[in-house]
Amino acid sequence: MFVFVCAGCGASLTVPLSQVALPTHARQKYGNGIQLPVLMESGTFAVDPEFWGPPWRSWDNIDPDEAAARGVYAPVRALSEGAPGAIVIAPGEVRGTVLVPENAGGYCCGLDWGDSPNMACEECGLPVANRIDDCSLWQAVWLVPDAVRRVHVGDAETAPLSWAEALAKEKGTPPVAPLARWGSLHELDHWWSWNPQWEAAASRALAHLLAASGGRPVTVPQGLIAEVFQRALNVLLPAGPQARRGVLAGPGLPAPDTDADILLLPTHPQTGELWGPTGPVASAYPVPLPFGVWKWLASPDPHLPLPAAGTMPDGVLRDDPPAPRPHRLFRFDPSIFEHTLVRLPAVRSRWLREILDDRTQHMRAGIY
Repeated sequence: MFVFVCAGCGASLTVPLSQVALPTHARQKYGNGIQLPVLMESGTFAVDPEFWGPPWRSWDNIDPDEAAARGVYAPVRALSEGAPGAIVIAPGEVRGTVLVPENAGGYCCGLDWGDSPNMACEECGLPVANRIDDCSLWQAVWLVPDAVRRVHVGDAETAPLSWAEALAKEKGTPPVAPLARWGSLHELDHWWSWNPQWEAAASRALAHLLAASGGRPVTVPQGLIAEVFQRALNVLLPAGPQARRGVLAGPGLPAPDTDADILLLPTHPQTGELWGPTGPVASAYPVPLPFGVWKWLASPDPHLPLPAAGTMPDGVLRDDPPAPRPHRLFRFDPSIFEHTLVRLPAVRSRWLREILDDRTQHMRAGIY
């Protein structure tokens, strides 16, 4: 485990924490005025390897070769010149800091990113973090990588979970979740919708599915996977024969058929590493899914149509509701989709660039 300390004076800024994979939805902005929960589980931290934060440089001022060297292969609005390696933790894990309100942006419903960190070390005053809790943003504290140091505490590091242990220990992420708005005058102003975590995960996966298609149709298994992906694949890719076949694969599942072209695979919940298939399908295109989303697809929690044990007494009516359903078809997060696609070398192909540039038409079609 690790404690993060101030780079200026060495004061402790967090409780002991264990590293996990960065959530796909870490930088997600969801809807308008939506009240999102805390991003990170208690006792954990994650590291964002990408550049983030001001100053920002517009695409007109960036050489394409320079952008490609940073792993960006198509035009974007701007690239960050901030430091990579920001550390994200749950707000309740912070110690020894004070809020600097004048540095906090947003103030719609809470704190947003400002031009400089909005939390400082209580001992020496060094700006060390950003507290984020504005509407439509996941609540988190982002430690500034240049302002903190990681210090190992406790016994020797434990090895990451094996895939079998992850299957037994980690929970699946439900595809449907209750959402609420900030500042509602009604006590129960919430509704059931597609889980924002699923929309983020599927948006990243969709970019990979398109890159894997090579411009040909793609099919995925019937059921929830098709409900999430197939409509968008049918809209974004041409119809015709010789469709590429995508299947779900991973630990605990039967080996996929040898004719599978694309594998939807889990990433490890702690390390973020992709599960590696073996055998004839090892050369299939891997599409990453967060472990919780993948596990739900592989083994969804059942909705029991009957009580778990026994029977209802005579004259007693059941009042348990059916499993909630979203009020709309599945939609993808355009920002996460674009962020992923521009970082795949396949986006240099003309047909993928056309998909990237035609967002307005696809929004009208209800893809985003």
